[in-house]
Amino acid sequence: MSPAAVVSRILAAIFGCYAFVWGVVALGVAALNGVGVEYHAAEQAMMILAFILYLALFLWTFAAASLWRVWLVLVPGSAVMLAAAWQLQRMIIG
Repeated sequence: MSPAAVVSRILAAIFGCYAFVWGVVALGVAALNGVGVEYHAAEQAMMILAFILYLALFLWTFAAASLWRVWLVLVPGSAVMLAAAWQLQRMIIG
């Protein structure tokens, strides 16, 4: 494996996984709050899930055979979830 590929995996593991988990948490908190769960309870539940999800994604980033697949999951997934969370929050607020 080339040094550039190693650096790319490290960047994906740290920043890509962070952005993906951030999207999951933002979308989850907005969705749970939208169905009536108190904001802090929704936030706490999603943050507990975030630790498990971040660890799983971090490990998958290094175990995946294809570096392109890692980036193709993390970047568009992050963007879609953050956009969906933003739209859902706008719908809830009014």
